[in-house]
Amino acid sequence: MDADILPLGHGLYFEELPLGHKFRTFGRTITEADLINFVNATGFTEVLFTDTEYLKTGSVINGRVVPAMMVYALSEGLVVPLMQGTGLAFFNATIDVKGPTFVGDTIHVEGEVIEARATSKGGSGLVRTMNRVVNQNGETVLTYNPLRMMKRRS
Repeated sequence: MDADILPLGHGLYFEELPLGHKFRTFGRTITEADLINFVNATGFTEVLFTDTEYLKTGSVINGRVVPAMMVYALSEGLVVPLMQGTGLAFFNATIDVKGPTFVGDTIHVEGEVIEARATSKGGSGLVRTMNRVVNQNGETVLTYNPLRMMKRRS
């Protein structure tokens, strides 16, 4: 493959993520099947997510709520194109749940680079973004600020 031609869907390099760079992902509608698969794959069997009768009688939240960690995981999936082939490591993030997310909601991620610095070894850089997960009503339901190591172009 020609070194000057990047494959379709290739992520951004460190140099392409300067301080203040903003992005927005495509949206994704959360389905009942998504919730069931997440609960079954993780063992996240809290009655709030598995018992619809409990939702009618014991919950203070109206609607088919989904776990915040599922919202976070789906959000990271939406951000993957940013780092496909260029992301080297995930170090940490602080997650802050701002409101509930429900089956049927459509989410997208709006992000901004809030930290960008080269590493001492030179072949990579550290990038921290502030990511807001936004639903179809324009409400922020979750925020997180991942620190990642990204490849440098040079």
